[in-house]
Amino acid sequence: MVKQPPLWRSTPPSIFPICLALLGLGLGWRKASAFLPIAPEIGNALLGLASAYYLYFLLSYLRKLMARPMVLFEDVATPPARAGISALAMSMMLFAAVLLPFGPIAAYVWWAGVIAQTGASALGMYAIWRDPPGVRQFSTFQYLTFVGPVVGPIAGIPLGYANASMAYTLLALVAYVIITGGLIRQLLRARPPVQLRPSMAIFLAPVCLFASSFGLLGIDWAFVGFYWLSVGIAACLIVLAPWMTKGGWSPLWASFTFPIAAFLQVQVLALARIGDGVAMAGVIIVMAIGTPIILIIAYRATRMWASGNLAAKSGAAQA
Repeated sequence: MVKQPPLWRSTPPSIFPICLALLGLGLGWRKASAFLPIAPEIGNALLGLASAYYLYFLLSYLRKLMARPMVLFEDVATPPARAGISALAMSMMLFAAVLLPFGPIAAYVWWAGVIAQTGASALGMYAIWRDPPGVRQFSTFQYLTFVGPVVGPIAGIPLGYANASMAYTLLALVAYVIITGGLIRQLLRARPPVQLRPSMAIFLAPVCLFASSFGLLGIDWAFVGFYWLSVGIAACLIVLAPWMTKGGWSPLWASFTFPIAAFLQVQVLALARIGDGVAMAGVIIVMAIGTPIILIIAYRATRMWASGNLAAKSGAAQA
């Protein structure tokens, strides 16, 4: 009988977008409890679950790297895997927001996330440079790799790092404009294949995060612009949902999760800043529909990981 290697040896980067979504979902619920008749214990319970989930897979991946450090370069062979590594770093910055009530530890975690995100972006650039010129192209996965720093202000502003948060947001905005321009040109020439259609949902995430960042930075006109852009993109994605899901379940369904969580957070922020009916409806709808979607996808991805199929189907390298 052949003994199977332990699961940690093939911890897939594709699990970290799920971690990012669960942390964002919990933060959205915790913030919403200040404006709606919702028990704060719900948000705290979700954050407890999300934190344990993230820390488990973070430690598993670090153990994998310690066993064979060069596995990291094998794991970034594809754009989805590069996005997964960036989601690991983005999750760390969100985890700092979870830890805000617990004092100075949040600042250390936030800086660790900033450093990790910088490394993930550099690793993504190296991986693209290493790719054959014929296969280099824009993808929505690059939003996580290069626009990921925009998540920083969510914890950075409360921690007092306003200037650093502004710098990260503006750097991310430059990357966002370049990637979006390239993507639009690409999509005008050809549509994505069926198996990559779920990744189109990622279009929503950076817009929501820019709205949140500019809102926290107090730049109202940019917040309002990105907020309404997020509402418009969300409406388009709802219409396109049957098209995006036509290929059936795959690990790429994680692409639906963190944009929903980001949309919830920006709706809660709009409810606090604008207080109109659109934001109120957005919060309620995303909580009622988006929460089970995220939890169901997380459950299915976790089951795939436990069976070893998630690593196999996402092409994760083994230490």
